[in-house]
Amino acid sequence: MHESPPHQQPIAGPAPAHGQQPSFPAMPAPAGWQYKPRRALWDHKAVRAGALIMLLALCGLVILALVREQTGTEGFLVGLGLAVLPVPLLVAAFRWMDRVEPKPWRNLVFAFAWGACAATLLAILANGYATKWLLTTVDVAQRADADAWGATFVAPVVEESAKAAAVLLLFLYRRRDFNGIVDGVVIAGITATGFAFTENILYLGNAFANDQSFGYSGLGSTAATFFIRVVMSPFAHPLFTSMTGLGFGIAATLAPHRRVRRFLVPLAALLTAMVLHGVWNGSATLPPLGFLAVYGLFMVPVFGVLTWLAIWSRQNELRTIRVHLPAYQAAGWLTPPEPIALSSMRARGIARDLARRTGGPTAARAVAEYISFATSLAFLRQRAYRGTAGRDFTAREQELLHHLWQRKQVAQPALAHASAAVPRPFTPIPPGSWPGLSTGWPQGPSQYR
Repeated sequence: MHESPPHQQPIAGPAPAHGQQPSFPAMPAPAGWQYKPRRALWDHKAVRAGALIMLLALCGLVILALVREQTGTEGFLVGLGLAVLPVPLLVAAFRWMDRVEPKPWRNLVFAFAWGACAATLLAILANGYATKWLLTTVDVAQRADADAWGATFVAPVVEESAKAAAVLLLFLYRRRDFNGIVDGVVIAGITATGFAFTENILYLGNAFANDQSFGYSGLGSTAATFFIRVVMSPFAHPLFTSMTGLGFGIAATLAPHRRVRRFLVPLAALLTAMVLHGVWNGSATLPPLGFLAVYGLFMVPVFGVLTWLAIWSRQNELRTIRVHLPAYQAAGWLTPPEPIALSSMRARGIARDLARRTGGPTAARAVAEYISFATSLAFLRQRAYRGTAGRDFTAREQELLHHLWQRKQVAQPALAHASAAVPRPFTPIPPGSWPGLSTGWPQGPSQYR
């Protein structure tokens, strides 16, 4: 006789009710999830970063092949050796400018690589196409001027637009690291340094190849090119593109609702960079006295004004720290000497050196990180004061306060000692900069973990 199977109790009960604050007590940890959210391939940061690295590497290989084809192997090596000389000085100058709130190295490496590879490749291809178009369309009697026209009117538009793309990408996708004028000038300057590096390899390599082909034992063309491009005007490309960075830096300080200004200011700055570039390239067609007049009466003063503006902006960044950190001192997060010490580059160095002598490299690193987080906190509060901080201000503020809390036992004594070495200027606190501040010391580090 066939027996029916025993009655089985159902495993699933009724669906859980949905409350205002649903809880999931039986949910495993994320590592044990079997049903994971699906994301498009391009949504993964590693994929985007890998694609960008591959693109820049491909551009670099193409540039390498093009330059070597024009200059020859020997000319390429000579051009490379000479072109690299101003790069460390320019990078060090921009890093000095950026010491108050240093940008991540990945941003600077991307900017340099974009300028040296992608922007240069775009410029070579576009300039070559434009020159050929001019040669085939202008009158035969005027073809000798085609190169001059291209250098004066076409190259500035193409090259400055290609370099500005790096500044735009970092402005859009690394917005947290883009706070003001200094940030824009540094990113633009590093991009232009990479561009000038590759361009100098091409010019110097061609000059050396010409000297070899004509049998010039003195390498007169190579020496002249080196003097003009490396000794006399290594700042030319960084100066032009810094105008674009200046525009993006100003746009970063504007409130989000000022969309027209946030668009027009960088555009006007880019046009200024193109005009400066065109004037410089056009001066090369003038007699020697005309070139020197443009250099001495136009380029050098503009470079001096930009240098002054960069130094003023750096001092303004230190002033921002001195203005906005006392709010956290009043709430108990910082000790009274810290806003003074953190707003002085000398005191910062003294604090790091003291920590290194007393606690070794680990303590020095903790102090350096404390300084970095406190600086970011001041700039975050400045953006909140201007209305540009974003909706995640509270989360970011507590995240930075948590990092400060974890490092305060090492950093605060060192900063207190260092504050005695700097004067104590009076800086008024901006009205309305304290409301909404997290007040009081937390009970322990676990509060913000």
